[in-house]
Amino acid sequence: MVLLLLATAGTGTVRAQVSVTTFHNDLARTGQNTQETVLTPANVNSAQFGRLFSLPVDGAVYAQPLYLWQANIAGGKHNVLYVVTEHDSVYAIDADNSAVYAQVSLIPAGGSTVSSLGDLNCGDLVPEVGITSTPVIDPASGTLYVVAKSKVNGAIVQYLHALDVATLAEKLGGPVRIQASVPGTGNDSSGGVVSFNAKQENQRAALALSNGHVLISWAAHCDIAPWHGWVMSYNASTLAQEAAFNASANGYGNGVWMSGAAPAVDASGNFYVATGNGTWNGTTDYGDSIVKLAPPANGSFPVLDYFTPYDQGTLNAEDNDLGAGGLLLLPPLGSGRQLLAQQSKAGTIVLLDSANLGKYCVNLTPPCSNTDPQIVQELPGASSGIWGSPAYWNGNLYWTGANDHIKAYSFNANNSGLISSKPTSQSAQVFAFSAPSPIVSANGTSSGILWALDGSADDSTCAGSSSACLGLFAYDATNLANLLYTSMQAPNSRDWPGVAVKFEKPIVANGKVYLGTLGSVSAFGLLTQALPAAAAPTFLPAPGTYGSTQSVTLADTTPGASIYYTTNGAPPAVTPGELYSGPITVSSSTTITAIAVASGHSASAAASNTYLIQTGNATSVALAGAANVVGIADNGASVPGGGLDGRGDAYSSSALGLPLTWNGNTYSFGAAGSADAVSNTTVPLPAGNFTAISLLGTAVGANQPNQVFTVNYSDGTSVSFTQSMSDWYTPQSYSGESRVLALPYRVTANGVLDTRTFYVYGYSFALNPAKTVTSLTLPKTRNVIVLAIDLTASAALPPAAAPMFTPAPGNYNSPQSVTLADTTPGATMYLHHQRGDAHGELDALHRCHHGELLDDAQGHCGGERLLPRVP
Repeated sequence: MVLLLLATAGTGTVRAQVSVTTFHNDLARTGQNTQETVLTPANVNSAQFGRLFSLPVDGAVYAQPLYLWQANIAGGKHNVLYVVTEHDSVYAIDADNSAVYAQVSLIPAGGSTVSSLGDLNCGDLVPEVGITSTPVIDPASGTLYVVAKSKVNGAIVQYLHALDVATLAEKLGGPVRIQASVPGTGNDSSGGVVSFNAKQENQRAALALSNGHVLISWAAHCDIAPWHGWVMSYNASTLAQEAAFNASANGYGNGVWMSGAAPAVDASGNFYVATGNGTWNGTTDYGDSIVKLAPPANGSFPVLDYFTPYDQGTLNAEDNDLGAGGLLLLPPLGSGRQLLAQQSKAGTIVLLDSANLGKYCVNLTPPCSNTDPQIVQELPGASSGIWGSPAYWNGNLYWTGANDHIKAYSFNANNSGLISSKPTSQSAQVFAFSAPSPIVSANGTSSGILWALDGSADDSTCAGSSSACLGLFAYDATNLANLLYTSMQAPNSRDWPGVAVKFEKPIVANGKVYLGTLGSVSAFGLLTQALPAAAAPTFLPAPGTYGSTQSVTLADTTPGASIYYTTNGAPPAVTPGELYSGPITVSSSTTITAIAVASGHSASAAASNTYLIQTGNATSVALAGAANVVGIADNGASVPGGGLDGRGDAYSSSALGLPLTWNGNTYSFGAAGSADAVSNTTVPLPAGNFTAISLLGTAVGANQPNQVFTVNYSDGTSVSFTQSMSDWYTPQSYSGESRVLALPYRVTANGVLDTRTFYVYGYSFALNPAKTVTSLTLPKTRNVIVLAIDLTASAALPPAAAPMFTPAPGNYNSPQSVTLADTTPGATMYLHHQRGDAHGELDALHRCHHGELLDDAQGHCGGERLLPRVP
């Protein structure tokens, strides 16, 4: 919730300070902060307002950040931002200077995060699933509650953690493993019991904290059966489980996900959830319904009431989840009546009486047929569908539908107790799926600003052709036609926060806006508060081409800076595993990317340098003569020739980076925007003897199993290799396939960026080094693309040490017994001798019976004195 504290400014004025400790600011889920005195419509513009800092983190941030004002941490009082990632990490960050006070990984010992595709077969959250939902903070006890999903010893588990907000250490005896069962005959029941399945259940909805109860909800990953809509309560003081509710105990589905929203909670502690598609009977199964549950009692949640639309069966059949939209409890009317507002994937707004939700009118007397007359208000067709939550401020409700405008509706105008039937204002911008969930900052009933973070996962949604369009928007909350600011207005991408993710929500606290992205957290505010950037790290020795292993030292000129680096092409994150602590040994061609992070500074720009270690063993194959696919394009440029996948999409040259190293080799690519890749053809290879051929490429259109590559030799023979290949969007971890690079976006046909994750894969096959290669025949399909090819020759062997002679060569007056020795382990010495007389004439060559091999340790052969022979 938003906690209000009063602080005296230097002018003697009293200014409220807030903490944001729960989803959408309060238990009613209004999404409003009415104590914002710094940011106003007059100063939120690109000349005065912008990005203050960004901090890289170790995974995607799908959860809303949380904020504590003047928390006791690091030996003092600081404003602290709490951020969680899909890599199962929790960060405590100084909200003003970006210092990281604490970071903890919630991955159990010996465990890992869950692979979206490999473990769940779901590409909704890629590449990993860890912490997805928004945590909740109890400021009174200084406890942050969070649910993390992990994989341990092959089993997928979920744990509830209670963390100390000052140290992020576990407390209350946590974590506790989440398990539950209820009576039922559902589609995965056993013996009349339905058990919680930690693998199948997606903890997407934000946590709620009410009267000492931690409320947690679950739905599905990609609607992959079996799944149920679960709701559980845990005691906030002991972490003991108090109750479990299954919304489809005798059926299937009915997930509680609400596009990441939390249950709404009324003053009596009753809470409200919206369910998705599934079975319905009104007693045990509540598909596509809004359900009112009492606080936990005797191990269960009493169902107090529910609302199910008249067309529930149609919603279920057409995948129009009611539960895609979050709930909002409106301020009580003068009569004391409190209404509940919600909009579904079908685009229908419903206004319900929280004391009488209305149940299912088809079963009432008289029954209904094509509307819901028993509820307060119904507005069909308000949008093309909602995947998010509304916001409320000062008599206005705000929603954004997919492929629609942000719309404002009045509430209770002229004491009507109703929502206006038409929008009172709307944005000029149209937002694609999943569209923003708005929030509002204001100073009481004035200076209202509506904030929207465009987290579209599939399309660019605003004017322009770069991913900077996916960012932060600010509008005059009294008239949405008045756009105040967007994060792409400032030149040179000054305010671009990174690649946004769907369902993400910003927060506003004490003059700053905070938001998470695919791999970072950013703060926005008045530019007078902007932090200087840390200096980029320096590298020694300089990048370049070397003939031996190098020891690379990183340094930075910013006082107190910590350096984080990667060698796999990924951007560095502030995480212990990437912290630089000493020289980096580079024994094969490697690109090192590094950032510097320092208190009081924004993270530095990434510095990326490549060290090419050339041993003379790798040969790059030029594809220009055979190239027939445009696989790489520049950001903002149209993609010719159908692109990589035949539909106009291509890898981004900026995201791909050049050069790329894998498996000890360095790979080069063709020019962006022209034929630079090969498919369904035969590629000439440089004649030579090689031990291996390595390819960088991908499948398109779908995964392509059992594809045959054939290497042809000069003697007319050939060798074939069968390899299954993953689509560039859905890695399958096939045997023999490596994920070389994960790219945060691709270029679509018109140059706009698709901000999902795309992959480049590597494959390597052994060759017969005794034969000379001539060509490579690719699989007979357009759906297998090769971007680069390298050939590896046998490694050059170091020479053995020269033999040593005892005694030393010279003139002697008597016969000498000459001993030969060698320092190379396991060396065998071979020799021949020449005998000279006093006149310098040479005897004929004599050989040992064993082909010049010495037959005793003294270097003797047939009783003759021998001189060495160089093989």
